[in-house]
Amino acid sequence: MDFVNKSINLRRVVVTGLGIISPVGKSVPESWESIKNGKTGIRRITRFDPEGYYSQIAGEVRDYDPYEYFDRKELRKIDPFIQFALLAAEEAIKDSQLKLDTLNNERAGVYVGSGIGGIYSIEINHRTLLERGFSRISPFFLPSSIANLATGQISIKYGLKGPNLANVTACATSTHSVGDSYKIVQMGEADVMLAGGAEYPITPLGIAGFSVMRALSSRNHEPEKASRPFDKERDGFVVAEGAAILLLEDLEHAIKRGAKIYAEIVGYGFTGDAYHMTAPDPEADGAYRSMKIAMDRAGIEKEQVDYINAHGTSTPLNDKYETHAVKRLFGDYAYKLSISSTKSMTGHMLGATGGAEAIFTALSIFDSFVPPTINYEFPDEDCDLNYTPNKGIKKEIGYALSNSFGFGGTNGTLLFKKFES
Repeated sequence: MDFVNKSINLRRVVVTGLGIISPVGKSVPESWESIKNGKTGIRRITRFDPEGYYSQIAGEVRDYDPYEYFDRKELRKIDPFIQFALLAAEEAIKDSQLKLDTLNNERAGVYVGSGIGGIYSIEINHRTLLERGFSRISPFFLPSSIANLATGQISIKYGLKGPNLANVTACATSTHSVGDSYKIVQMGEADVMLAGGAEYPITPLGIAGFSVMRALSSRNHEPEKASRPFDKERDGFVVAEGAAILLLEDLEHAIKRGAKIYAEIVGYGFTGDAYHMTAPDPEADGAYRSMKIAMDRAGIEKEQVDYINAHGTSTPLNDKYETHAVKRLFGDYAYKLSISSTKSMTGHMLGATGGAEAIFTALSIFDSFVPPTINYEFPDEDCDLNYTPNKGIKKEIGYALSNSFGFGGTNGTLLFKKFES
């Protein structure tokens, strides 16, 4: 299928900077080392007392003290999800070695989404309203909780005046942020984009909301084994927090400044299930088409794909239907693919998860390494592919897919390629 207007001169887009704060590390090197070694970030919730909750476990960012990074005055204005976004953006910029003082800031933009936004600020200000009255609510309440303020604060801090966008597509949020930013650079609307997502959902209300849906794992006695994608005993996902941001750049722009290139983005697919507000389509049609579109736009054959970083939530339905989608698209070749779910270690970072997995996919290509799916103990007849159980492997990766599927039936797939000049 021909998706491209051949009269348009599409530019090549590469990944030149990475930034993350996650349950398995407060930087890219720390997080990637944890992922390669199969180290989990899941534990019992410490932020509040979860006793009595259906699910009492989560992927918290460990040992996070905001006062190490921000002053008291600044913290009044930024919800924790914005704090995380600012930290991930700072790391991505430093990692890229982009010189902001020589950058054309009108050609550099920000696209950072959030699935829930400032639920923490909403919760504490609502409590203040009920207990102390409206006049005691913070004047920064709304600016600190609106989902696009992560993008806004990053843009303001670094003076980036190009495209300024945010999206909310549940668990696919940051995959769409990266994919849309890829298209923005590809079409020549910007030379540089900071793209990803941020989330801070581990609050009493956030955990309660997911708990009553029975969407979460209740393996409270074994937090480290609760996130177990594709395993027969999986019983739900584990909520997690953090932020993940990639710096995308026009290839020519990157080469001129001698940038390190992790990988090239060559395809992006996004579709809708049009089926149910929370459950995936049993035919996995949206997931199948999302992957197929990404590959068709890159013009590659199925046998060229070496690795899939799966959405792999550890829920009974997602893992089954994602497996079905992979088999439908790849046929017999599906059994030769390396697949893994890094959510087995990070948990589900909601609006930030696609960005985290895009980072891990780019690093998988760059380091020639397939991360494991940990806690894979009991095979499931409905999930019978190679999920790289429990231990990662060295492998040359030419092309890799990263999948994200969200509530509302929204799907996104990124296709990365090993960079060749």
